[in-house]
Amino acid sequence: MNTLKLRLHQLCLAYAEERIRTAKSAISASRESANDDTKSSAGDKYETSREMMQQDIARNTIQLAEAERLKSFLLRMQPGKAFTAVESGSLVYTDQGIFYIAISAGQVEFEGQNYLLVSAASPIGAKLISQKIGNRIEFNGRSYLIKEIQ
Repeated sequence: MNTLKLRLHQLCLAYAEERIRTAKSAISASRESANDDTKSSAGDKYETSREMMQQDIARNTIQLAEAERLKSFLLRMQPGKAFTAVESGSLVYTDQGIFYIAISAGQVEFEGQNYLLVSAASPIGAKLISQKIGNRIEFNGRSYLIKEIQ
């Protein structure tokens, strides 16, 4: 079993869980603020303020749902699985960098090496999906040779 893939998978889970915590905290803060707001002599100021807080709650609720969807997706993945072609859960070594196909979380440095955490739906992830060792893809004017898939 590839412990590097398992650790990268744990980083992705931690990323999703942090997004969940952040969204829940923002929703809670907006609700508290809305409940603490009292009607002022400014008239419409109160209604405008409450509407803005409701919009914050709605926006953060959407972000919470997305973060929970990411976590659910990650929990269904099988990071210990070996691959012969690129798919979600693959660790892909190219001549231009190393990609972990899971969720779009950007570049991370782990144990002195840079990894790009990308989803299969991202532009480069979509190009990598179904590719095999020795294949080349073109992305943003650069050529990527797939050297290894784990």
